[in-house]
Amino acid sequence: MAFPLPDHLSRKRDTRDVSTQVLTKVSETPLKALKAKLASSWVAELDDTIGLTKAQIHERISSDLPNFERQLATAISVQERLRSLSENVDVISESISNPEVSRVRLRHASPRELTPSKSGLIPNLVDSLTSHTTVAQEATDARVQHNALGHLLQYRNELRRLTRLVEKAELADATTACSSLEGMLAAAPEALSKSDLMADMKRKCTSLRSRTEEQLLDAYSRSIVVSASEISVKPSVQAVLPRRLINGVWVRSMVPSDNIDTVIQLPALLASISPAILSTHLATLRRDITTHCIERVFKQPVQIYDTKVHTIAGITEYKLSLQHGSSGNEDPMIRLSHLTTIMSFLSEHLFPSLPPAERQSFPLSLSTPVRIAILNLLLLPNLPSFLSKLPDFLKLAQSAVRAEEEIIVKMLGDNGADRSIKAWVDGVGLHYERKRRADILDRARVIAVTPSDDRTAFRAEVTLVVEDKAVPVRIDEEPAAVNGKVAAEEPTPPEAEDSSAWDFEDDTSGQDEASAGDEWGLDDDVEPEPEPEPEPVVEPPKPPEPEPTADTEEVQEEDDPWGWNNDDNAEPTEAADDSAWSDAWDEKPAAHAPPPPEPALASPQSPAPPPPPAPAPAPPPQPVPAAPRNPPPAPPPPPKPMQVTESYVVSGKTKELLQLIEDVLREGAELASSGILKLTVSGSPGSVIMQAAPMALELFRALVPVANAAVLKQSAKEPMKFSNDCLYVGKELGRIVEGLSGVSRDKLEEGLERLRVLADSWFEDTIVREEKLIDEMLDTAMGFIDTTQQERYDECEEAVNDVLQRIRRVAPQWKAVLTKSRYYDALGSIVEAALSRILADVLALEDITETESHRLSELCHILNALEGQFVEDPDQPSFVVSYVPSWLKFSYLSELLEASIADISYLFEEGALVDFEIEELVKLVKALFADTQLRANTISKLQQGHPVR
Repeated sequence: MAFPLPDHLSRKRDTRDVSTQVLTKVSETPLKALKAKLASSWVAELDDTIGLTKAQIHERISSDLPNFERQLATAISVQERLRSLSENVDVISESISNPEVSRVRLRHASPRELTPSKSGLIPNLVDSLTSHTTVAQEATDARVQHNALGHLLQYRNELRRLTRLVEKAELADATTACSSLEGMLAAAPEALSKSDLMADMKRKCTSLRSRTEEQLLDAYSRSIVVSASEISVKPSVQAVLPRRLINGVWVRSMVPSDNIDTVIQLPALLASISPAILSTHLATLRRDITTHCIERVFKQPVQIYDTKVHTIAGITEYKLSLQHGSSGNEDPMIRLSHLTTIMSFLSEHLFPSLPPAERQSFPLSLSTPVRIAILNLLLLPNLPSFLSKLPDFLKLAQSAVRAEEEIIVKMLGDNGADRSIKAWVDGVGLHYERKRRADILDRARVIAVTPSDDRTAFRAEVTLVVEDKAVPVRIDEEPAAVNGKVAAEEPTPPEAEDSSAWDFEDDTSGQDEASAGDEWGLDDDVEPEPEPEPEPVVEPPKPPEPEPTADTEEVQEEDDPWGWNNDDNAEPTEAADDSAWSDAWDEKPAAHAPPPPEPALASPQSPAPPPPPAPAPAPPPQPVPAAPRNPPPAPPPPPKPMQVTESYVVSGKTKELLQLIEDVLREGAELASSGILKLTVSGSPGSVIMQAAPMALELFRALVPVANAAVLKQSAKEPMKFSNDCLYVGKELGRIVEGLSGVSRDKLEEGLERLRVLADSWFEDTIVREEKLIDEMLDTAMGFIDTTQQERYDECEEAVNDVLQRIRRVAPQWKAVLTKSRYYDALGSIVEAALSRILADVLALEDITETESHRLSELCHILNALEGQFVEDPDQPSFVVSYVPSWLKFSYLSELLEASIADISYLFEEGALVDFEIEELVKLVKALFADTQLRANTISKLQQGHPVR
């Protein structure tokens, strides 16, 4: 922002300014043109201008001469007054602040008045004030010194008196004098507070205080003694002077007569101790009384002796000796009596001597330790665990209530608002039941976490109601030609399995095969249907039978204690009617087997297709099915219900758990009927104890899976065994709750239902775990692709063999613990999982060469050995299809992989492939055969749907 020009200055250059014009000309004239003549002209011009200006001034003055003269006179007058004023100001300033001595100030003064003096007002005032301050300071110093000497004299006298009292061991008066001296020193004048003399006096006072407190504490330690062996109280104690002040130094006193008559009373002694130190020592005393007296009489037996001792010096001492008593069973009533004796001794000899501030608070502070000791060290440890000891305990509890009234309320001064002992005794029944419940739950916890012991295991029986249906008898057929080959004849049925898996009690090693095959007793009252008469049948020509290859042989398991691998190479028989194996627990129902094919189809493993077609020029003849060799069987009789008894393995600890539950219910009922607690329990007696029964079940359900987590995770048998334990406990609980009613029955029924759910969940989870393991094993086969490569075929074969071995290892473990129905359900589930996975992988292949079809068929035949797991009686057919719904489908798959397109068409028309979806058959035909008109016709036929019969 530009600086504003004042109003009286011109805003532009005055063109009439001659000096400006001349200077402009000078500046604009070059150096070469500058000459004397030119400079003379400029000077002449300036002179003319000056003369003109003077003429104008004279003209202006002349035009207004009176006014000019008036203003001139005024200016001269102002100038004169200003000079006079300046002189006067200088004179005044000199008269005020001039420090010099002056004689000129008073011109007409007398010679006496002309004595030298400071002429300035301020210097005179400062000199006067300085003199006054000096005089005032001297007066103050004298007054302070006098006051300090007075205080010092008083302090000295008080210090001497305190020293005499300390030397004479007059502790009470010394304490009072010390407090007085400390107060005086604290209120000392400021002039003395920081002096060396006061510091020395304070040190002496502190030293005397320390000596006094030392003597007081020594007297206190000899007047009140509380130890594990005795309680000693002296109403008065002789003071002992340990040291004397000689020449300012404290030394030991060697003259006992100096303080032989000095005796201090216990109340004065306690009152003389400082409040802070007394509070600390009373806290220690309270701890000693609690530990050595109150708690000791409840923790161990003691004998108490009250004595009164008189010393030579005339001092009386009251003692309460505590001696260790006999270690035999002592009546708890005596311990309450000992506590009353101790508290009476303290109330008589100690509490009245306490200072007024502690006389009420200290005894009251003992009420809480007394209550805690009676509850935690007397009542709770003696709370009985049996109903027979409860009446004696109730007497003890009432004595504890009376002790609370006598000791805590009357002796210790409690107001009685907190009657915790009485409140506890009023609910003693509830406390008893809670303790019993805790003991019961501890026992249940021990039972639950105890590892299972096979030596204590037993077999429990369960009765199932099933329908009595005749077991179908296998029909022998002649081998039929399939695709130019002759089907292999049915081998001899597998041998009966070892019955020891379900027979833990009797030695059945000498029984015959028939009894071994009927180890579950399901074949009782079952009469087979009469075998129909065979009829002749037209047979096609038989080509030579191919020899079996090494790839179709089954791998024997190394550890097969049950002899289940003896029938691995046997061909499966027809599925038996599964009505005799119905599940008593309504678990997975048996799959309905499809109707068996015509006799010309032989078995699922050896289907009988029509004869091979004629040569190409002639149209192929229509296949003619062979006439049945046997007439259709008579309709079976209507099923009639029958009862079948099965057994399963149960852990021995389940009996302990059930016995514990029965004892709990019995004890609760006895407590309710005894009437002992009818006045002390607000609720129904025995209800808390009976709550332990369902809680024990909850502990069993919760702790067994946790305590045995590693075993249950690694073993295939233990989870099934735990499922059996839950089933057994649930079944027995149903018997126990029949005689109950009310809340206990509802809780136990709820626990029973949870046990059933837990049993089913562990059963199903174990199966799911095995199915997942089998699925992981088949993952290594990678969908059975590229089996033409020997390396890939070996990997697939190894995966299938691993599945077979896994099922063989799991089957005897499950067979040893499960009932027959649950065993076959579980085994069928994992076999079904393996077959379904292989079926899905094979049917998902989009192109199968001839070599791959043969190798895939060989891989499928490996699992045919599992049919022997579902055979019990060698004279009866296998019932595998009742528990493995995909068995027929899987069996047909192995044949379809090597069958011709005509064989597949024939089997489809005969209804043998009803287990396959139409899309699966179409996809399989496209994968097996090249794109020809015959394949297109066959696919068109397949897409019309399964034939309806």
